[in-house]
Amino acid sequence: MIKAGKNHKSHVIEILTNSFEDNQSVNYIVKQDIKRKERIRALMDYSFEICYMFGAVYLSDDKKGCALVLYPDQKKFSIKSTLLDVQLLLNAIGLTRVSKAMSRESAIKSNYPNEPIYYLWFLGVFNADQNNGVGSQLLKEIIQDSQKLQKPIYLETSTIKNIPWYQKFGFSIYQELDFGYKLFMLRRGKEAPTI
Repeated sequence: MIKAGKNHKSHVIEILTNSFEDNQSVNYIVKQDIKRKERIRALMDYSFEICYMFGAVYLSDDKKGCALVLYPDQKKFSIKSTLLDVQLLLNAIGLTRVSKAMSRESAIKSNYPNEPIYYLWFLGVFNADQNNGVGSQLLKEIIQDSQKLQKPIYLETSTIKNIPWYQKFGFSIYQELDFGYKLFMLRRGKEAPTI
């Protein structure tokens, strides 16, 4: 995998917008109106920037997939992150949905451990390139990276068909949340065997 730079930002946003356009969790957060796709792009732009500052952004070697990783323990208050939060509210969530989004994020974060984690925020592959091993190779490399850093991986998915795929890589469900759709919280410990 390739560590993405700022010059890869538009490509990463394109992959994520394409692969998460119909995702329940993403569509729960973004305002559902005529600008929905633009709002998804705004969410992915925000996620890229936050992970670029407080984590890592990776592309698969063939650039058909990407992963956004956040190290929550490194996330710090800054003017830039505050401006990004405001842009997210205005361009993706919408002011009338702020409390709904904040309540969801609070419920998710309350289920994280009090130790540094490797948070896999997004892993996406262009729809046309899915089921060809791109995501699997990227996830294997993400697991290796987390093991080097000695941090357990945490993630959520609302896509039920992805659960067996994650389980194949040693992830297990440790919590389910209900937001009108099921959000499955998964983790893979740093001590898990290497794939």
